[in-house]
Amino acid sequence: MKMNESRELKANIDRIHTTDLGAERIKRNLSLDTDHPAEWCKSKIISPDTVITRNGKNWYVKADGCIITVNAHSYTIITAHMEKN
Repeated sequence: MKMNESRELKANIDRIHTTDLGAERIKRNLSLDTDHPAEWCKSKIISPDTVITRNGKNWYVKADGCIITVNAHSYTIITAHMEKN
């Protein structure tokens, strides 16, 4: 992991968002009971134990057994799912 990439994503935390369809997909994939899945994801992104990597156009955020995919240019949360064992 490159530390500057992690810092870049965290520095732009206020730009991170999702679409209505993305919010529904995140809630379904993670079985979340929240009306604000983007805020839930942001809290995971800024967590100190989070591992952030960038591969191509996306960031992959590993936190608490889930993986959150964020577009590196638009800061849109594309999806989130549970990590496979």
